[in-house]
Amino acid sequence: MLWTAAEIAAATSGTAATDFAVTGVAFDSREVGPGDLFIALTGDSTDGHRFLDQAFAQGAAGAIVSADTPHPHVRVADTFAALNDLGRAARARMGGTVIGVTGSVGKTSAKEALFAALDRSLPGAVHRSVKSYNNHTGVPLSLARMPRDTQIGVFEMGMNHAGELSQLTRLVRPHIAIVTAIAPAHTEFFPDESAIADAKGEIFQGLEAPDGSPGGTAIIPYDSPHRDRLMAAAAPYAARTVTFGLTKGADVHAVEAMRLPSGGSFVTAKVGARELSFTLSQPGMHWVSNALAVLAAVDAAGADLARAGLALAEMGGLAGRGLRRTTRVGEGEMLVIDESYNANPASMRATLAVLAEEPGRHVAVLGEMRELGDDSAAYHAALAEPILAARVETALLVGEAMAPLAEALEGRVDIMHVPDAATALDRLKNLVRAGDAVLVKGSNGVGLSRLVAGLESGIAIEDRMGGGT
Repeated sequence: MLWTAAEIAAATSGTAATDFAVTGVAFDSREVGPGDLFIALTGDSTDGHRFLDQAFAQGAAGAIVSADTPHPHVRVADTFAALNDLGRAARARMGGTVIGVTGSVGKTSAKEALFAALDRSLPGAVHRSVKSYNNHTGVPLSLARMPRDTQIGVFEMGMNHAGELSQLTRLVRPHIAIVTAIAPAHTEFFPDESAIADAKGEIFQGLEAPDGSPGGTAIIPYDSPHRDRLMAAAAPYAARTVTFGLTKGADVHAVEAMRLPSGGSFVTAKVGARELSFTLSQPGMHWVSNALAVLAAVDAAGADLARAGLALAEMGGLAGRGLRRTTRVGEGEMLVIDESYNANPASMRATLAVLAEEPGRHVAVLGEMRELGDDSAAYHAALAEPILAARVETALLVGEAMAPLAEALEGRVDIMHVPDAATALDRLKNLVRAGDAVLVKGSNGVGLSRLVAGLESGIAIEDRMGGGT
């Protein structure tokens, strides 16, 4: 049991129509399952009350509503406010450790790695945000879903405007707060990268000690040019600051990191006075950095570092964030690196560096990067050098904003510039061959996840011998 009707009513200042109990929470009717609480959110373009019958047909046990319904419910004045209230109540009854994660890049990957590392020590007692539920609706939903007996909660927080993280972190009230990295992302809404660092540094405003007093631990990227700015942002709120990075000056740093034939890394890390060697299944130095942040948080939470190392070795890839699959092509196979969920200049460079290490012919399917503002053309054109360094033979560029990159690569790489993901998939089917390494990366709105799904669902891809699969 996650919530009773009486508890929901008390948390939201609502009125329960009848007794019921729920085992889950959802505000998207498509995600409702047996035993769930459905929160009927209203907005400019939709009204969750229209989907109440559907939610209960799928097994909902109760609902939070602001209008009449014959279904079991708690009625409130404002369902969005009720969602936040339920999140606050979940956080208030949680007696364990809460960890908040943000950053321009790597926050979802770090959150998942941290969950795996902690769950290894406390199986079944660790809760985390699902998917990338990191905004003004996703964060309270993730809190509201937290089981009563959770010992550690890990919550991802995102933003694309100043002030947003300040609100979210005061809802989460983390004991440990991590900033993974600062990079050009959402630059359309910020004057410069320093302003992005300031906005990410807002996460420290919610820090508190286990007894509820001000304090807690701030975890900061040592190698970032914005390190000192983040340290200053943390200083008024954190009782302790820990740095992580690839260089010796960091509190948690890599003594060595060697690439393995499997594509991952063998890492020896220094965590304070202790040294830990472990295998990291994910490829790339950006993942080494993520792993160091994870170790810093595991140590701050008092969990087992050795078990965390084992979890990092076993962690699989995440769909849209580096998942690697082999796909049939004619009589052979090709490697598809799925980075289709998101993209900014820093993450593009990092994943192109991963592609550079792969054997075979390199094909890059790159979707445009969005929310980059007036500097968008320059950011896109600047990808030319990392593409060349990755030994890309063919670049399939998707979206209008990729035009400056296409111009920068003209005559240097085989280029195809197409308007959308559907056209890209059609071109790709006639382009790839066995032995290729194909990187697929772009902003989520470009829809390259559909291209990856098209490749993996067995769409016929003709090989160069005239056969097919």
